[in-house]
Amino acid sequence: MAVPLPSLISPGPRAGGGLPAQMRGGLLRAARAATTPLLPSDYLGMIAPLTFGADLQGRIVARHPETPDATTLVIRVGRKWRGHVPGQYVRVGVDVDGVRYWRAYSLTHGPDARRGTISITVKRLPGGRVSEHLVDRAGPGDLLVLDQATGDFTLPTVPPGRILFLTAGSGITPVIAMLRHHVWHIQDVVVVHSAPRPEDVVFGPDLRALAAENGIHLIERHTDTDGMLDVAELDDLVPDWRFRETWACGPTALLDAAAAHWEGAGLADRFHVERFRPAVVVVDDAGGEVTFTRAGTTVEAPGDVPILDSGEEAGVLLPSGCRMGICFGCALPLREGTVRDLRTGELTEGGDGVRIQTCISAAAGPCEIDG
Repeated sequence: MAVPLPSLISPGPRAGGGLPAQMRGGLLRAARAATTPLLPSDYLGMIAPLTFGADLQGRIVARHPETPDATTLVIRVGRKWRGHVPGQYVRVGVDVDGVRYWRAYSLTHGPDARRGTISITVKRLPGGRVSEHLVDRAGPGDLLVLDQATGDFTLPTVPPGRILFLTAGSGITPVIAMLRHHVWHIQDVVVVHSAPRPEDVVFGPDLRALAAENGIHLIERHTDTDGMLDVAELDDLVPDWRFRETWACGPTALLDAAAAHWEGAGLADRFHVERFRPAVVVVDDAGGEVTFTRAGTTVEAPGDVPILDSGEEAGVLLPSGCRMGICFGCALPLREGTVRDLRTGELTEGGDGVRIQTCISAAAGPCEIDG
């Protein structure tokens, strides 16, 4: 597991820091008395949500199209933001038609970002309610709810001498942050990236500039003309891949093939992967009613949709470590009922401390989850 680097965005000065503690306390007590039953922060949150809001929030301040279907959003974060490590992601709460949806996006800005701002880059997915909203309609002035940055798809404090980044599609998003922050002290980097056409390469101009100016060896695979990448081709594309520490992110098929390739070579410990979604095999689409006990919310969950997604669709913020069911960050106790593993079809019954991964499990009848 990578050792986190120091936080890259430091919090701003604390509100009221210029007043003596005793005076601040007296003013707050007077304000509480005058605004009862509401608190002063309730009113201040309406005026300046990034400073006084109860939730961590961010305001979109700019948008930059990257490709015809991908856009970078620059977000000014509130005072509660604790910073991030390049390669990590943030969960974003987006209100669409009166419903709050939660999605996870890699942080893509570099060290030259304006102080107090972060960036995420969103690729439009066909039928994706949130991605379509963020790419096509969200703009400066819009508020988003944020979770703190998390994830361990990061470089160690002292990067290895030789690195291979293997990416495809939007899998370049966590990698661009690593390149932007560490390009000056990474000795030998190869980036193998796949996209349908040159114009579909997210951050294409930036990657090509990094290759031209900083010595990164960029290998672009344009699948419309070159065909899909076969990991066996790495022997020709990157002859020394076995001696490189590798970070891979992209579609499931590529990552599964690459993981098997590295394991077959006895190099699984040199292969680091970030998966946005698990591979699923729907065996039975009969779902059930899912109750999230901590949130006090009950939803009707389809049998072919991860419980994590069903909960987020209902506005329940559930833990989700690396977004796919490898790191068990999304595991929660299944108090009652039965769930189905979407990859294998295996059923798991609740009770006696049984924990399930909500990102790869679907309801198989009524169930109760401690979330």
